[in-house]
Amino acid sequence: MATVYLAHDVRHGRDVAIKVLRRDLAAIVGADRFIAEIRTTAHLRHPHILPLFDSGTVDGLPYYVMPFIDGASLRRVLQQGPLPVREAVAILRELADALAYAHAAGIVHRDVKPDNVLLSGRHVFLADFGVARVVAAHTEADQTVSGTSVMVGTPAYIAPEIWEGEEF
Repeated sequence: MATVYLAHDVRHGRDVAIKVLRRDLAAIVGADRFIAEIRTTAHLRHPHILPLFDSGTVDGLPYYVMPFIDGASLRRVLQQGPLPVREAVAILRELADALAYAHAAGIVHRDVKPDNVLLSGRHVFLADFGVARVVAAHTEADQTVSGTSVMVGTPAYIAPEIWEGEEF
């Protein structure tokens, strides 16, 4: 849905990642889902959730700025082979803590997969709330970020409840 660029924030002297909605998808599905992702991410403040630094539009396309994580996705790490049990448990604890925080805030991620778990040293970051379901104080009402009843997410990681057509 978007392209992520590595950039350098000259004002603060740091590398950042900039996620920009793809123009071809904006023309087809609109920008609403991406803007909802920005709003959702802006309300999450947790040490294991990738934060939002800034957002805006350029040439009519929404974007947001987040920290550049000098590390790898969990997918990349797992391609090198199985993790030691102690390391896997540590990752799962941090990931579970991030998910519990999001759930307490009324947000269900709905696309937890190795590509959306970033590792930097021994620190875990949950990223990409693009298909999250939001039921929280900062929204006017129950809002499905997908915007429709169409199944969204990565098929291999979709919860059984979604496959069975249950509301969640």
